[in-house]
Amino acid sequence: MSRPHVLLSAAVSLDGCLDNTGPERLLLSGPEDFDRVDALRAESDAVLVGAGTLRADRPRLLVNSEPRRARRVAEGRPAYPLKVTVSGSGDLDPADPFWTTGGDRLVYTTDAGAGPARARLGAAAEVVALGPAVDWAALLDDLGGRGVLRLMVEGGARVHTRLLRLGLADELRLAVAPLVVGEADAPRLFGPGDYPGGPRSRMRVLGTEQVGDMIVTRYAPTVPGNTARATPADRHWLRIACDLATLCPPSRTAFSVGAVVVAADGTELARGYSREGGDPTVHAEEAALAKLAGDEPRLTGATVYSSLEPCGRRASRPKPCARLIVEAGAGRVVTAWREPDTFVPGADGIGVLAAAGIAVAEVPELAEAAMIPNNHLVNPGTHK
Repeated sequence: MSRPHVLLSAAVSLDGCLDNTGPERLLLSGPEDFDRVDALRAESDAVLVGAGTLRADRPRLLVNSEPRRARRVAEGRPAYPLKVTVSGSGDLDPADPFWTTGGDRLVYTTDAGAGPARARLGAAAEVVALGPAVDWAALLDDLGGRGVLRLMVEGGARVHTRLLRLGLADELRLAVAPLVVGEADAPRLFGPGDYPGGPRSRMRVLGTEQVGDMIVTRYAPTVPGNTARATPADRHWLRIACDLATLCPPSRTAFSVGAVVVAADGTELARGYSREGGDPTVHAEEAALAKLAGDEPRLTGATVYSSLEPCGRRASRPKPCARLIVEAGAGRVVTAWREPDTFVPGADGIGVLAAAGIAVAEVPELAEAAMIPNNHLVNPGTHK
């Protein structure tokens, strides 16, 4: 089941504040940025905000533009995206405009909070209990099962912090207002804690633009996951591996594969592809690992991204790629496509890796991209 694309959206001051400490909300955005946010909501299947933000700001989270609502309806979607909030206690005010405006509404809570939430809200919202505590991964799984492809998260700081720390955010769009709050106790966008990759890890900048008098920058995470479940950053690196596979010299006796080796802090260490450098038998993972010194300390715990399952058996070299990965000290492999029986029946590279204690995450939604340079092999009628 695919989780939705999770977009964190926020506006901050030059010194990173979401608001000041005064009784009235400090409006950081101007008309142009409010319109930009309205367009993002219109593109989303669901919009989420934490219960603390509901109590403090009482947002309606509507698509305000009538043409945008009409466009959604013409596309067969409801006029408004699904409105979602998260409350561990279920302590929600039914008179809040969040519950009395817009379209469908959904509350995620705990087992203990489900009763109070249902009693307070009645038919105003569906209530889903996630267990003894709010399980954010389960929340995203549930939204994915409801057909939510794009989730826009508009706060607050605790929600943004939690999703980023858990490695569940695909993208951050940060609008910076040209003012300084200057108050020590003013709320900041992200709270303290352990973030993936630690303080040395850097995000990718996807783009930047000026909107009115604000600068909006899009970021994406780069730090690999550490389990058999793929993260947003994993999908980014695996797409690069799939793109590398298209660089392989054509062959009718071997697959075209791309590979990228990424350190635990999100630093790319090496990349390679099948038959790179004119070697007709070199494999992608082998080509990438060969570019690194054997004593490279960052290999320990690194993730190897391969568009095709690393080979568990091969005739052209003494060691298959799965064994090379184990000996390199990598801690994890992410792949898009299991190796077919085209050349080596039962080539269980994943089994070799798992037996060595290496976590393997599979991303089947990228399998089609991995197959593109191999169509002539898996679909014999296709010409390369």
